[in-house]
Amino acid sequence: MFHATRNADGSIQALSRQPLPNSEFLDEQDPEVHLFLHARSAEPALDASDAEFVRVIEDLIDTLIQKNVIRHTDLPAAVQKKLMLRKGLRNRMQGSLDLLENDQGVL
Repeated sequence: MFHATRNADGSIQALSRQPLPNSEFLDEQDPEVHLFLHARSAEPALDASDAEFVRVIEDLIDTLIQKNVIRHTDLPAAVQKKLMLRKGLRNRMQGSLDLLENDQGVL
């Protein structure tokens, strides 16, 4: 289920899993939901740019933590959880590409 708010013309303005002021319930299979979600991802270059920008923000947060400008625990719990999840996923991806990790130098 989604909570949807609408523009003055009746089109969906925003979707959320959480209740929004003046929102209505829409099923995930509703054609308007699919149209809204596809319209948001219709620009692949923008999506790629967003993904790259997320990485920039992660690196910025890591730098601020390393320089003791902020602490990991200064961030909201939800942010801490998301950062740790993404860091874990990246580490696993990098590890999965290390084909010679257990190489002892013996052929």
